Formats: sequence, structure tokens, C-alpha cells
Amino acid sequence: MQNQVSDNNSSHQQPNNSWIAELGRTIVLSVVLALGIRTFVAEARWIPSGSMEPTLHGSPNQWEADKIIVDKLGYKFSEPKRGDIVVFSPTKELQKEQYQDAFIKRVIALPGEKVELKSGKVYINGKPLPEQQYVTDGQRTVVDVCTSGQQPPFLSQPVTIPNDSYLVLGDNRNSSYDSRCWGVVPRENIIGRAVLRFWPLNQIGGIDKKELYNN
Repeated sequence: MQNQVSDNNSSHQQPNNSWIAELGRTIVLSVVLALGIRTFVAEARWIPSGSMEPTLHGSPNQWEADKIIVDKLGYKFSEPKRGDIVVFSPTKELQKEQYQDAFIKRVIALPGEKVELKSGKVYINGKPLPEQQYVTDGQRTVVDVCTSGQQPPFLSQPVTIPNDSYLVLGDNRNSSYDSRCWGVVPRENIIGRAVLRFWPLNQIGGIDKKELYNN
């Protein structure tokens, strides 16, 4: 029978390499899935500056900085809310200043709302915004920090937030280059919401323990 292999020839057969091919397919699939998750679902980032202190600790040394997970899927089904901490790509104004890396700030004002700064506080539609849960006592929200970029600063006078845009500020008002200075963030620039801190190990968990605002 022609299809039968004799015992005498069995020792000369090539070794079975199917496990190598299977390992290769597994590795390729894992890489594709990892890239897909990072592109469409979530990604890890670290905080490079102190603009979000005390909520998030930042440092130029990534091993000293907080590391977070950014949810990139949630905003496919809902809109950003006041109080959300968002990661976004540089706006056109920031690109003019040669910024290329993503920013992280907190959403303060929503589309259509009137915003102004008075006596060191944020006013939304004429009412002061309660920010004591994330802004340290004694810090004032003013435009004095805007020493670069457009002049006069964006929030040097009352503004109404355009459609599909958001006003964002850092929690560390004394040391944050944010919407006060350069303007609003278009919806399309928002990459996702910071939802989880996974470094340092003793602070693993949700970033905002409870919802700050109802809208």
C-alpha cells in the first residue's frame, strides 16, 4: 500500500513542528488583541506633571508618578460629565505652541454653559461651583497662571462653551496650564476617562471614589 510508511523509514521523518506554529499563532493573536484593546477599549498612562495634585501624583520620572487606566470605550455610548478626569490630545491652540503629548484635566463646564471666574472661584451659569472635594483649600482659580500662550487668557472674561466642547481645569490650580489659558477641548480630541490607578500598589483603585456632580 503506497500510503503506508514502513518502520524502517520512521526514524528519518522530520520532527513535528506543529507546536511551534501554534505558539507563533498564539503570540500573534495576543499582540493583535493587545493592540486592539489599547486602540479601542483602554490603555495605561502615567502622570508626567503635578497639574492634577492632590488627586493624581505626577512626576517626570514615570516610576515615581501615578499610573492609570484610561477607559476609551465609555464615551462611545455617553458624553463626558462634569467632574470626569479626561485624557485628550492637544487642541489646535496647544499644537500652535508645539505641544504633542496628551493632557489630563478635569471637566468643569459643559457645552452651552456660561463660565466666569470671580473672587478666585468658578461660576457656572451664575452659580459658584463647589470644588472642595478636589481643589486644596486656599487655592484660587485665576488667570494669573497664564503667562504663556494666547493673551488675554481665554477665561479673562465670561465665556459660553461652544457645542461639542468642554472646559477643563487641573485640580492643582496654582500649577496647571489649562482651559483658563488656551480655551476649550473639542469632543473629538477626548481620548477617554481616567478610571483606575494601578500604581503605586498601595493606592490601587478607582480615582474618584464617588460621583462628584449630577451633570
